[in-house]
Amino acid sequence: MNLNTDINYIPGIGPKRAATLLAELGMRTVEDLLTYYPYKYIDRSRFYTIREVNENMPYIQLKGRIISFEKRGEGRSQRLVATFTDSTGFIELVWFKGIKFVESKYRLNQEYIAFGKPARYGTKLNIAHPEMEALTNENEQKNIGLQAHYNTTEKMKTNFLNSSAIRKMVFTALNDSTLHISETLPTSMIQKFALMSREEAINNIHFPKNADLLSKAQRRLKFEELFFIQLSIIRQTKLREQKYKGYIFGSIGAIFNRFYEECLPFELTGAQKRVMKEIRADLASGKQMNRLLQGDVGSGKTMIALMTALIAVDNGFQACIMAPTEILSTQHFQSIHKIIDKIGVNVKLLTGSTKKKERAQIAEELQNGTLHILIGTHALIEDTVEFKNLGLVVIDEQHRFGVAQRAKLWSKNIQPPHMLVMTATPIPRTLAMTIYGDLDISVIDELPPGRKPIATYHYFDNKRAELNKFIKKQIELGRQIYIVYPLIQESEKLDLKDLESGYEQMQETFPNYKISMVHGRMKPADKEAAMNRFVKGETQIMMATTVIEVGVNVPNASVMIIENAERFGLSQLHQLRGRVGRGADQSYCILMSRYELANETRKRLQIMVDSTDGFVIAEADLNLRGPGDMDGTQQSGLPFDLKIANLAHDGQILQVARTVAKDLLEIDPNLELVENKILNLQLIKLQRNVINWGVIS
Repeated sequence: MNLNTDINYIPGIGPKRAATLLAELGMRTVEDLLTYYPYKYIDRSRFYTIREVNENMPYIQLKGRIISFEKRGEGRSQRLVATFTDSTGFIELVWFKGIKFVESKYRLNQEYIAFGKPARYGTKLNIAHPEMEALTNENEQKNIGLQAHYNTTEKMKTNFLNSSAIRKMVFTALNDSTLHISETLPTSMIQKFALMSREEAINNIHFPKNADLLSKAQRRLKFEELFFIQLSIIRQTKLREQKYKGYIFGSIGAIFNRFYEECLPFELTGAQKRVMKEIRADLASGKQMNRLLQGDVGSGKTMIALMTALIAVDNGFQACIMAPTEILSTQHFQSIHKIIDKIGVNVKLLTGSTKKKERAQIAEELQNGTLHILIGTHALIEDTVEFKNLGLVVIDEQHRFGVAQRAKLWSKNIQPPHMLVMTATPIPRTLAMTIYGDLDISVIDELPPGRKPIATYHYFDNKRAELNKFIKKQIELGRQIYIVYPLIQESEKLDLKDLESGYEQMQETFPNYKISMVHGRMKPADKEAAMNRFVKGETQIMMATTVIEVGVNVPNASVMIIENAERFGLSQLHQLRGRVGRGADQSYCILMSRYELANETRKRLQIMVDSTDGFVIAEADLNLRGPGDMDGTQQSGLPFDLKIANLAHDGQILQVARTVAKDLLEIDPNLELVENKILNLQLIKLQRNVINWGVIS
């Protein structure tokens, strides 16, 4: 048996189980099985006697005999109850499912190990669906110490593929005398960082003899996983830099200087100046710029995008700015056009709504070079959009575009243009190093002067009357209000405030005010019209789903009310809060929730109350929810599946892995040295089987 052997050939699996494992987990080979790592461990270092057991204990294991079986209840409520005994007392073992299987498998008066969580039903103690194994010397030894537990799906459980079954399959594979687990790291690296061998690590991750060996196994496997991710990302970056030379924007010309002296609407912050310096160095380097610009809502990213575009224009190139929605691209166009109108820079807007005549004019001006900056939506990537000399692409809220969509912009010129991608979703450092590891990262961590921090409060539903008084007072002061709901229509399954019933209630509560309603199921034209009424101040209250999370900028809107705030993630709450606080007036964010909340949910809402720093909130979100659940990353997906590392907790290992990968590629960029050939082979294998890192980020 080797790592590429089909799991179908592992004793005890067979075709049916193999098919289920493939469908549910994508598990095909022995290596897939051995790298399906446990998610937790339970200490089985001792056996209890039944006399010692009480219902407050966590998991326990017992040695004893089944002395009787009895079926209780009728129909769907039927259950099988076994009386289990040792020399100290009796406990009931209960099965609600798989009754026929249990009856056929377990024998009276044979000794078993029973493992599970005790509970009390009436006067009797019981264990529901215990793990059962025949008591043999081998099993008794196997069940001493830290026992691994594996995630399973409902379909797997119905096919008797629970955690115990997976553990047995792993045990069988690891104890096959013909199995060879090949090494993936050079001996020098293993020695330098005092790592376990791969074979030893895989054995100890599944069957750790003690906590120290488990810790060492986890460290080795986490390092390996993160190292190969960084090695691939950094290598791709180097290959891209070798393959694609960048246009040299060597001069800061008359257009940029005139803009800076005559049109700049405010003094740049220190952070904006620092970022512009980083971008200018990229543009003059002769390498293609591939930079991620992070900055909270309202931090001035659009100004950076415009100034970068003006440098392109000064050097004889065109620029385009692509945004995910028509509202956001129109907003960019209006603000940019207003600022640069008097300096003779031709800027146009292209969206799905652009009329045929305007499209023809844009096409002509793009091709003859008289159109300098084109702003738009996905319409920019259409084949009919042809530039004369595209030198810069700016992508706003880049996680909303797929790699294939972004790649189309690269093909708009013979030589790929410089790329600046922007996001208002603050990304924790560890996540940025993995998702965007092949981009240089700039951060605007400073808001423009004069902006007041948004005051955030958490209210329970019993404060509704006070909230309505507050809304009335703010509208009387001339302000506008956002109210955001998680659902459009009422749901029987989820006890949430829904937008439509909320809209009716607000109309009854505030009959003298005008209210807009916007959600994703509306026709684009209707949605646009409702948004525009709010932007122009014709309506005082905007009621919406999260469709307004990214987009409309209304400086006069000073209150954001989020209904059922407990249903939103931290990053999404922060994005919604960023819709207010655009003007000089004090702005407010009110988080409404029911009173009965889980502790983690209370923590999440308290973090929002305590902090307005997007990066603090993003780190907290990563720690609370994990990388796979984070808003903004789930849509685009991580560019790989982490099997054992956790970006929330393994930042130090990630940093070491990245440094090691970087240093190694400086010396041996093509991994040609004898000791590094093992790395090249593993990298090829990973990229073929698992990971698809695009050249374009």
